[in-house]
Amino acid sequence: MKILIVDDEEVSLTSVRRLLKWRGMKNVEICDSGKEAVQRIRRENFDIVLLDLLMPEVDGMQVLESTKPFCPQTEFIILTAVDDIPTTVRAMRQGAYDYLVKPVNNELLVLSIERAYERKGLLAGLSIHAGCEGADIPSDFADTITEDKQMKALLSYAQVMARSGNPVLITGESGTGKELMACGIHRAGPSPAGPFVAVNVSAIPSTMFESQFFGHGKGAFTGAESPHKGLFEQADGGTLFLDEIGELPQGLQSKLLRVLEEKTFTPLGASRPVHVDVRFVSATNTDLDRACQEGKFRIDLMYRLKSAYICLPPLRERRGDIALLAAHFLKKACERHRKELAGFSPEAMQLLMHQDYPGNIRELSQMIDNAVILASGPVILPAHLGGNAAPEGPSSLARRSLCTLRENDMAHVMYVLDSTGGNRREAARILGITLRQLQRKLASVNG
Repeated sequence: MKILIVDDEEVSLTSVRRLLKWRGMKNVEICDSGKEAVQRIRRENFDIVLLDLLMPEVDGMQVLESTKPFCPQTEFIILTAVDDIPTTVRAMRQGAYDYLVKPVNNELLVLSIERAYERKGLLAGLSIHAGCEGADIPSDFADTITEDKQMKALLSYAQVMARSGNPVLITGESGTGKELMACGIHRAGPSPAGPFVAVNVSAIPSTMFESQFFGHGKGAFTGAESPHKGLFEQADGGTLFLDEIGELPQGLQSKLLRVLEEKTFTPLGASRPVHVDVRFVSATNTDLDRACQEGKFRIDLMYRLKSAYICLPPLRERRGDIALLAAHFLKKACERHRKELAGFSPEAMQLLMHQDYPGNIRELSQMIDNAVILASGPVILPAHLGGNAAPEGPSSLARRSLCTLRENDMAHVMYVLDSTGGNRREAARILGITLRQLQRKLASVNG
């Protein structure tokens, strides 16, 4: 994140820059002239500009009006000692992201910057997909299987935000692919060659937190017979993925916050602090905002973790991906169990398409894995998926109305042919007959 502070008061410039650097924003530049600011903003690529309104010669409003049209991707935050509603409205109409009155609360300023940067990334990600219905999935997220427009836009946003190196919070129901997203963010980030260390926070007892995260020296406590490198150190130069962060006990939240802010910690039994360069990605399926309101989670820690925010949609909101995911999981399950299956019967696919999937993608994967184990024929049937039949649609009702064996036989042939996309050779193989026999059956229908 590249930030420019524009203010004619030296004290304000230095104090704000010191605050931002202390909060981990390293690329912060200053400018004490509105005229110079116009030139620099047009010439350089700043992500955020903190702009004072009251300056001699060229004031902040003139800077905004002279640069925003030429730098639409730059987000401007107005800082002023004058709380003037007409000026605020004018600044917002000119494209300012926020308007803060001095003296500005430090937490409010940092939060505004993080939200402005998040908005910049979102707009950049969405612009990539504007008018590109068939846009490719970013290469760093190639293991995400989707044709859903919303998911593709979300992946592009994640790609943009990943490059900043700032903390990212991923939310979503269980089984939506939060760790898969975290891996993609690591690959797209500034240190893809570094380690990716994943840890389930809820699985670590509170008594072991410091030892597991900070590490310890030999003899630091009873049973510490050898030195142990903690998770922070293991992830140095890479990414630490904190899954189920919402389950972190309150007493440990302040310790995590300190590492997030200072990137330093002292292992148990050690006398010197250790500095690490770690990118933090966290995930939760709980509502952190509500947890903060209820006093169960520190609001300052949430803001640090939520520098960028990604909410993964449940599978029921991207039903167009179900068939695509099912085919992928079928192939993997067949390889794992050394079976050869051609696909799903139409009834089985219809059953898959109508599930609610409270366990989301993980549930779909497990269903298909079990179905491959149970299947004895060439295709997956509803019974293999734990259902007797798919919810009735027009085709199901039409089939129920058939009364002769010949009609039922032909209906099955047509279903299989339809499931193969009209590929007669493949349909014949699934049905266990020759291509010529299939052609004769179809000819009898047409004749």
